[in-house]
Amino acid sequence: MPEGDTIFRAARTMDRALAGHEVTRFASVYPALTRIDEDAPLAGRMVERVEARGKHLLIVLSGGLTLRTHMRMSGSWHLYRPGESWQLPRAAMRIVMATGTFVAVAFNVQEAEFLDAEGMRRQRALRTLGPDLLGTEFNEDEAMRRLRQSPMAIAETLLSQRVVAGIGNVYKSEVLFLEHVHPEQATAVLADECLLRLLRTARALLQANVIEDSGDTMTTWRGLRRTTRRSDPAERLWVYGRSGQPCRRCRTPIAFRKTGPDARVTYWCPACQPESAA
Repeated sequence: MPEGDTIFRAARTMDRALAGHEVTRFASVYPALTRIDEDAPLAGRMVERVEARGKHLLIVLSGGLTLRTHMRMSGSWHLYRPGESWQLPRAAMRIVMATGTFVAVAFNVQEAEFLDAEGMRRQRALRTLGPDLLGTEFNEDEAMRRLRQSPMAIAETLLSQRVVAGIGNVYKSEVLFLEHVHPEQATAVLADECLLRLLRTARALLQANVIEDSGDTMTTWRGLRRTTRRSDPAERLWVYGRSGQPCRRCRTPIAFRKTGPDARVTYWCPACQPESAA
């Protein structure tokens, strides 16, 4: 599943390409979306902005209509110039939204809906979303309040978008390693100082991976997120995906385990993150 930085960068790139331009064509394989287009055609509407909200990507159109998509495990948005060949097969296309200069294509997106202003206020996933770590108005106090109320292990708490939005499987493992916290430690037993460090480390890592470095070029996220600050691409992560390999700090073999109701994989160092160090 894409993490918060992936969606942020995709939204930023799409905003540059689409915002301020008129929609010239819309198509979708989803009847619920095409019915909206038939009743109130999207062609002729302006794209006002594209923004990320946690792991949700929002395309805001004139006339008070917003297209909300969630990538889930395999979805992605691509941008093409008119007439340019797509990198994925047309069978994977779920949504096409074109302007005079760009064609935005959603591939394998399983969750998509049009919402008016009232729908945006009532949409359950958005309404219950925790503070967005990449949001300009991130509320640290509210994030701490939600952390303290969690009955789950800390690894599952960090993944919960209702607690704090933006952390996925990679950042979960990396943040816990950097703060020496065992992933199965109960959130309730962790001191406020520890929870605050986890929050701030997570936000710092996410922000570091969306730094503006592409100039005016339209680029999309290449997946090469980095948490170690090391120049070698092979050493860009501390623990994630490194099961059995030596810890970069102490050389202990990295452990992994599937945890939680969705059996998400977590990586940690047994020596740097002892289970007893609450």
